[in-house]
Amino acid sequence: MSRRCELTGKGVQVGHRVSHSNIKTKHRFLPNLQSVSFASDALGQTVSLRVSTHALRSVDHNGGLDAFLQKARAEDLSIKARQLKSAIAKKVAAAAAA
Repeated sequence: MSRRCELTGKGVQVGHRVSHSNIKTKHRFLPNLQSVSFASDALGQTVSLRVSTHALRSVDHNGGLDAFLQKARAEDLSIKARQLKSAIAKKVAAAAAA
């Protein structure tokens, strides 16, 4: 399983740990990923995703998973999230047409 957020694409960063004597050693900065179940209003089901805590706050700020995915760019999303985005768009379009 990759260490990448499924909603924002945030991944591992590389940098240095710098000691007091200015010795630099390689260090990996891992994203704070959590396994979370989101409720999709349009689909009427819960969806389990592995997202960063930053993405959790973004989903809350945008008004839920459906609203977040409608605004999100497809390039940033994982394959599973892209499929959710298209399924939600189809349901919303069908509800608007009816």
